[in-house]
Amino acid sequence: MSGETSLHIDGRRVRVKAGTSVAAALRIAGGVGVARTSVSGQPRAPFCGMGVCQECRVRIDGRRMLACQTVCAEGMQVETTA
Repeated sequence: MSGETSLHIDGRRVRVKAGTSVAAALRIAGGVGVARTSVSGQPRAPFCGMGVCQECRVRIDGRRMLACQTVCAEGMQVETTA
């Protein structure tokens, strides 16, 4: 897996190494990859890394998906607040 992939996270263009998960891209982009907040309003981030906890749900190209189970693709649009 060589090269880079460019995607948009909440409207911001981010470049990552090819093969990077969306969860990792969110972290690389400087955020915690938050799609959800706790009942007290605190940000929540991926916990299990294998799709069980559902804490990394984001909207990718209009579909709700798990960031930890999705590999970044060129031009992908990721929304963390949707």
